[in-house]
Amino acid sequence: MALPTRFNIRVYGIWVQDGRVLVSEETIRGNKYLKFPGGGMELGEGAIDGLKREWKEELNIEIDVLEHFYTTDFFQPSAFDSSQVISIYYWVKAKEQVSYIVNNNENEYSYWLKIADITEDTFSLPIDKIVAKRLYSTFVDN
Repeated sequence: MALPTRFNIRVYGIWVQDGRVLVSEETIRGNKYLKFPGGGMELGEGAIDGLKREWKEELNIEIDVLEHFYTTDFFQPSAFDSSQVISIYYWVKAKEQVSYIVNNNENEYSYWLKIADITEDTFSLPIDKIVAKRLYSTFVDN
């Protein structure tokens, strides 16, 4: 495998409410991926600003970013290009009450998933699997 040619920095939010976590199902190159809401940082923005922008773009939700949860601490090549993925996860909450989430475009929709129902295979991408395991152990194993 060739070494990556660039870094790909991603930011994601973990919003927990009533024992459930908000997740996004996205179609990328014809395949469905279950992931946490968020996406790629843009040049010139910090992680928190990038996360707020991504949630506004994808979900039309203004969020408060509460606390850091996890940052990738191992080498992860991208499944989609020749980059090395670094993902940063934060606890978030909506600034206003949101009773339900609706699809904001045809390739992605979001919904609530019970944390107790999360398994090792729930999420599609390697870093999300690690975060899901930590999330499960934070709420269910304790």
